[in-house]
Amino acid sequence: GIGFSSITVADGRVYTTGNTGKKGKTDIVFCFDAKTGQDVWTHAYPCALEPKYYEGGTLATPTVDAGKVYSLSKMGDLFCLDAAKGTVIWQKQLNKAMGYELPTWHFSSSPLIVDDMLILNIGDAGLALNKNTGAVVWANGKGKCGYSTPTPYTMNGKAGLALFGMNSAMAVSPTDGKKLWQFEWITKHDVNAADPIVSGNKVFISSGYGRGCALLEINGSAVDKVWENKAVRAQMNCLVLRDGYLYGFDDKILKCIKMENGAEQWQDKSMGKGALMMSADGRLIIMSDKSELVIAQANPDKLEVLARSQVLPKAKCWTTPVLANGRIYARNTPGDFVCIDVSQ
Repeated sequence: GIGFSSITVADGRVYTTGNTGKKGKTDIVFCFDAKTGQDVWTHAYPCALEPKYYEGGTLATPTVDAGKVYSLSKMGDLFCLDAAKGTVIWQKQLNKAMGYELPTWHFSSSPLIVDDMLILNIGDAGLALNKNTGAVVWANGKGKCGYSTPTPYTMNGKAGLALFGMNSAMAVSPTDGKKLWQFEWITKHDVNAADPIVSGNKVFISSGYGRGCALLEINGSAVDKVWENKAVRAQMNCLVLRDGYLYGFDDKILKCIKMENGAEQWQDKSMGKGALMMSADGRLIIMSDKSELVIAQANPDKLEVLARSQVLPKAKCWTTPVLANGRIYARNTPGDFVCIDVSQ
């Protein structure tokens, strides 16, 4: 199915979502066997493709917790499903039924579990529901949201959730949703999509459409800008941080920059507008925008490619790959899905 949802692996099962296209107008949550790829179950519901200057389809990635799968559609259909069976435990309609306003490219926040709460980047500054019942725990207005997923952190012993709103980066308390700090960050088309990256009391933010990136220093509720430049303009996927260096896509160019000052270390133009993750031992796992898998060592001195292979048909791919249990899972926009054994 058409979409940009990434992949979640848990308890021997793999979850993702896709849309059947212009004629069917149906979203499907898929559950596959993680080892064989065989269908375990599917959950389908009506949802428009909404191809607004792109192919359309699903955006958010399902979240698995304690035997339940939480999945949010771009139009606000939120489901809590039994992870083994796919049956509906509870559901909410956040847009039409609860009045949460859709941003231009619709809801894309993946659900985050904190204690007994399901937290979404919905509304002016986040929304928390009881993960077992769907009841509202706290809410912050019903205006247009940003596109990032909430990032949990602890700073000076205090828990927070960093997220992008429509025109600012901010953090809220996970317990009651109260704002801890906020920094204005206005972008073209109000697209703030890449998750903020928190390290100590510093927060890195980046947005596309020529906006650039910045490093913020947080002291209580005060926010000071350490630096700002255009070295990286992350339109959708966030960068990854290792040993003081950030790796990720500046629009169609893969780059490494130094976090403390934003200085560019190197760049590579061979992968287009791709997406990446990092393994625990410091290898970049990258999908190019033409569905090529590239493995590279995280090295601030140069791009050190270890392997590359065309693992899927040459179609658009803006989706982050996933490494789990010695296997890499990847999908592209049309919905081709692959599992590669890298355990050896």
